[in-house]
Amino acid sequence: MAPEPLRIGYVPEHFSTPLYFAKTKHNAPWTLIPFPSGTGHMIEALKSQSIDIGIGLTEGWIAGLARNPTQPPPYALVGTYVENPLRWAISTGGKREDFATQSDPGEWMKELKGKRMGVSRVGSGSYVMGFVVGDKMGWLEEGEEPFEVVVLETFEKLREGVSGMSGANDSGGGGAKADFFMWEHFTSKRYFDSGEIRKIGEVVTPWPSWHVVARPEVVDKDVLEEFFTLLDQGVKFFQKNHGEAVEYISTELDYSKEDAEEWLMGVQFAKEVKGVRQSVVNQTIEVLKKAGVVGKDVDGEGMIKISRQEPGLLSALIG
Repeated sequence: MAPEPLRIGYVPEHFSTPLYFAKTKHNAPWTLIPFPSGTGHMIEALKSQSIDIGIGLTEGWIAGLARNPTQPPPYALVGTYVENPLRWAISTGGKREDFATQSDPGEWMKELKGKRMGVSRVGSGSYVMGFVVGDKMGWLEEGEEPFEVVVLETFEKLREGVSGMSGANDSGGGGAKADFFMWEHFTSKRYFDSGEIRKIGEVVTPWPSWHVVARPEVVDKDVLEEFFTLLDQGVKFFQKNHGEAVEYISTELDYSKEDAEEWLMGVQFAKEVKGVRQSVVNQTIEVLKKAGVVGKDVDGEGMIKISRQEPGLLSALIG
């Protein structure tokens, strides 16, 4: 009897393109399960054992492990998917005039303090990144919350929330549930172009943006090694066939061709997916502590089941 195919959870956005190529170009024997609501939903699926592997945001995976009281944990970090940071756009309602768009980041960031920050859920990337801004500005040291947090659940509700329930004509934001929110730049851009929301700033994650996790039952099996091999092949196909990638992203994933091409210029997928660096986990945990997402006594030991060598370590040892 043939083994059941791996069930892979993923977010159906532009970052999933190498996964799609691994499946379609290299006949990866997987069942791909989309999670439009993101990493938090995949954590629940891992807990219920309805998926075997998840590809999602770094901070989401680490926060989930740090806050999970069960033993053993429902998943472990096993791979690095995207090496570069994620661009988070900071957005408000398209017709609102209560935020200026400043060229100096220090100036527009000042306007955010004390405002209502829309988030999908507490502990999500949209929540954590607000505290990354607060950390940059030194607001977390003052012993008070830098923002009023408003949970709005979905990207659609976040867009509606900053515009006002009666539409996008509330220039002062009086009818809005939130003043601003953060979401990935290229996913947001079509709504900047349409005028539904307005970009007032941008911040990037201080860590590599996407990682891979697996349930404990999968970690030590040959099927995980096969997964790494096939996903690496998907990444290689993506790198050599940018035209086909742009075609897929702009027709199947609802991004414009121009936005897909711009994203391709900056994205950096891992050349080899297998393994996670401890320094990435430690750095992320320090920010999560400042955000109050995890406890002060949390550390990253034991979160990684497949480690990756730190950059420069080998040369330091040789030298």
